[in-house]
Amino acid sequence: MKIFYGPKGTGKTKAIIDYANEAKATAKGHIVYITDSDKYGFELKLPIRFLNTSDFNVKSEDEFRGFIKGIVASNGDNEYVFIDGVARICNKLLSEVGSIFDTMADLEKEFGVKFVLTCSGTKEDLPDFILKYVD
Repeated sequence: MKIFYGPKGTGKTKAIIDYANEAKATAKGHIVYITDSDKYGFELKLPIRFLNTSDFNVKSEDEFRGFIKGIVASNGDNEYVFIDGVARICNKLLSEVGSIFDTMADLEKEFGVKFVLTCSGTKEDLPDFILKYVD
């Protein structure tokens, strides 16, 4: 798992989009980009699959867990899943989404998909369950 972090407005979304576009050049599998807004969808290069959770009425942690499990289950060729704003998507504080990170770690281990996420906050503000993935 790779984490892009920093306070709001520090360029995390741009950094994760750039990373997704760079990954496209070497990825052997599919790339999925998940967020809760259409704002940056056109900045991603094709064939990166863009998914807006609002289009699927995903509003809670449990719904999001099912959503990402469904993405992994639906296509064994998914190599990367990029998630911009995991806490925002789940309508929770960052400190409250530990079980989502546990789920993603299990999916990475079992299915080989790589998760790349943005998290709002300084390094000092990040919970331990996220810090272990920070470079």
